[in-house]
Amino acid sequence: MTDAAPLEADGQANRTEKPAATAREIKALAHPLRLRILRLCGLQELTNKELADRLGQDPGTMFYHVRQLLSTGFLEPAEVRTGSSGALEKPYRSTGRSWNLDTALSDADPDSPLAPVEAFREELVEAGPDALASLSRFALHLSAEDAEDLITRIDAVLSEYTDSDKQRSDQPTYGGIFVLHRTAD
Repeated sequence: MTDAAPLEADGQANRTEKPAATAREIKALAHPLRLRILRLCGLQELTNKELADRLGQDPGTMFYHVRQLLSTGFLEPAEVRTGSSGALEKPYRSTGRSWNLDTALSDADPDSPLAPVEAFREELVEAGPDALASLSRFALHLSAEDAEDLITRIDAVLSEYTDSDKQRSDQPTYGGIFVLHRTAD
């Protein structure tokens, strides 16, 4: 996923370079379950057990993935809280770093670029067929410059909404993904 820079005075996006992700960061983001953890912890602080329950995983597996995200700075511990049974709970929250990195996956595992698509597919299945608000499927003939322009413009719109998302935290949550790819033909 890419970020767009603020719009310049003429309304055109000024795309800036993002710091390149390290191999370790790319590996941490190359697993669909970790991407789902980041999305959930971006919406609210959740414990390892809450994540395991929501994602249908055993706590040991979840703890492994949470540790990977903690060690790369994508998750951070939130304030310890008292749970409903009176026990202390250690929740986690997303730091938002994954949105601000260039995660070019060309040197990673060949399946790595598909991790966000697989995570999104799992979220759609979980939400059910009535949850789909919009779907656009398209094929376009674009020069490299046209493709860059389209990406920059989509990123600008997405950034406008993600940057101001906290102002709408009382509204329903929508998920989405923008993927532009070269076709095989």
